[in-house]
Amino acid sequence: MTELGPVSWPPVPMKTERLVLREPEARDRAAVIELLASPEVGTYVGGARPRDELELAVPEVPRRRPGLFVVDLDGAMIGMATLDRRDAERPGDVRTDAGEVVLGYMFLPDAWGYGYAAEACAAVLDWFAGALPGEPVVLYTQTANGRSMRVAAKLGFTEVERFEKYGAEQWCGMWSAVTPYDVPPGSTDLENFWR
Repeated sequence: MTELGPVSWPPVPMKTERLVLREPEARDRAAVIELLASPEVGTYVGGARPRDELELAVPEVPRRRPGLFVVDLDGAMIGMATLDRRDAERPGDVRTDAGEVVLGYMFLPDAWGYGYAAEACAAVLDWFAGALPGEPVVLYTQTANGRSMRVAAKLGFTEVERFEKYGAEQWCGMWSAVTPYDVPPGSTDLENFWR
């Protein structure tokens, strides 16, 4: 993983109709552990991590990590959205001349089904379009993950390719600020999510 590029970080907390997107804080630690230990959340992203391992691994105070947005509802973390620039050599990547920017997200199961993922990720994409105009964003998810496929469609991601990885069919879509969208999702690297 590399930095996003020449962007100012952190952005001012972003407000949507129902949510606040902000940098992680120490008070989010319990929710991060709950998120990464959840079997439901882990279904399409490599499985849940053992809670005791997370208790040791997740720092008390998070380090600053450009591209990581905590999604806050009424003062409590309900999920995270990320923008990561991936190495160009990584299998399945769309762009080969430079690292691509990948959108990812995870939400606690109690927050599923309310449109929070689409709302938060639309705000992240809007911020990114202002910070790095014209640069596309990609999203990866398993085709079996119907919720993520629907969010990708709602956000205006266009299918680029499908490929086999991790024993399942994967989907890759691309979004650009020059492509209209309504209001992202996908797999993410759990090891680097909080750090």
